Amino acid sequence: MEQIIENFGLVRDGILLPGFIFGFVHVGFVILGFYTGWSINRLLKNITKGYIAGIIGAALAHVIADLVAALIDPSMRARTAGIVLGGLLPLLLIPVLEKYVTKSRSHIMVGDHEDIEKDLKDEHHH
Repeated sequence: MEQIIENFGLVRDGILLPGFIFGFVHVGFVILGFYTGWSINRLLKNITKGYIAGIIGAALAHVIADLVAALIDPSMRARTAGIVLGGLLPLLLIPVLEKYVTKSRSHIMVGDHEDIEKDLKDEHHH
């Protein structure tokens, strides 16, 4: 395994690239969520019957993934507080965006669940 990691250039001077574990865990969480159907934004959207909860949930899901990834990656552990606070701060912009920004008709949240439901019913041919 070490040889494979070194061949991909992930080890420099005998040390795994800083942030590699963070990126792997963060994206792994997102992929795991997509494949298992576990979704904070869907949960909040269903509980509150509103799309804004879906937006907040999506952001919180990323903050949680960042938190876990930063805690697991020794090279990022000291940056955990900054990563989490930096991820939470944009949530304060949501009320301003809700008031002053018109959402596009092709916004990703519009019809997203129907598209996913259709994809799940279709047969997959690989």
